[in-house]
Amino acid sequence: MTITDLPTASFWRPGDPPGDRLFASVGALDLERGGHLPDVTVAYETWGRLNAARDNAILVEHALTGDAHVDGPAGPGQATAGWWDGLVGPGGPLDTDRWFVVATNVLGGCQGTTGPSSEAADGLPYGGSFPFVTIRDQVEVEARVADLLGIHRWAGVLGGSMGGMRAIEWATSHPDRVSTCIVLASTAYATADQIAWCQPQLLAIRSDPNFHDGDYYERGVAPLDGLGIARRIAHVTYRHEGELAERFGRDAQPGEEPLGHGGRFAVESYLDHHAGKLGARFDANSYVVLSEAMNSHDVGRGRGGVAAALAAFTGTLVVAGVDTDRLYPARLSDEIAALRPGTVLRHISSRYGHDGFLIEIDRVGEILREALEPAGS
Repeated sequence: MTITDLPTASFWRPGDPPGDRLFASVGALDLERGGHLPDVTVAYETWGRLNAARDNAILVEHALTGDAHVDGPAGPGQATAGWWDGLVGPGGPLDTDRWFVVATNVLGGCQGTTGPSSEAADGLPYGGSFPFVTIRDQVEVEARVADLLGIHRWAGVLGGSMGGMRAIEWATSHPDRVSTCIVLASTAYATADQIAWCQPQLLAIRSDPNFHDGDYYERGVAPLDGLGIARRIAHVTYRHEGELAERFGRDAQPGEEPLGHGGRFAVESYLDHHAGKLGARFDANSYVVLSEAMNSHDVGRGRGGVAAALAAFTGTLVVAGVDTDRLYPARLSDEIAALRPGTVLRHISSRYGHDGFLIEIDRVGEILREALEPAGS
């Protein structure tokens, strides 16, 4: 069994149906922590049309297990529908009659951009030899894509969670190239709590006997048990305790054996379901690489601290936390606003916790419309 026989659609490979993906080759990349990639390809999607002045472009940044497919149906080469359906399109908050919307698959990802499942110089997947990348490396790659598209300055860069990390890094790495930055359910730096929650997830993947130090592709197996445990841990942090209590309580999963005789609590079944879904669409190596990139996040690193880094950005900065978020608590959005005078602070009310930035489409749409109106006026 070879890489092409793996019983999963967890990564995209050249020769697979491209779906709506476009591809950009951005050349060799020297990485912040000393590694090197000799040739980087970025998968991206677009909606709308770039105007003659090239000043109507919006960059949408996906979260940890997302990709460039922000909007649109599932289909050949694209296992899932758009992860932010309802925000992009004619008349929508990201109105494609007005804006040229771009989304890239992140460096280290598994849906068309160079990552651990990509072919290295020896013709085999990088696997465990894929180098450590940071959020800054990912933004550098996106800046090169913008150059190729002829976009010198984004009208807006926006994202939630890991996407919010890249959005705020754009504002601090390339402050002259962003008019409006919108950071949802995210942070200016990875906190100790976020890093702590990440550690058992990484250990779960690396402890799976099928991980083989990341070199599992040619073996025809994947560390799905470890990835599933990681997803279960993460998913608990993505939701709010009150929502789980209301939805599941202490109920047993209907239709199974009694508890203690092989049956599960309903909430256990829920977590098992999400673990299985992720294993079918995401690569464990990318989960490791991207999680460690998130741990590296700190816009103040080497810049005199967060406040000094944010001061370099003279555009409009909008931050919005979710009131029930226990992984990226709203206080982190409040902190950004306190450190950077003039920041627009908004809040998202949700029963769903961190995932509220994905679920509360109406509220997110209001924030986007309000933030981007001045940029296009």
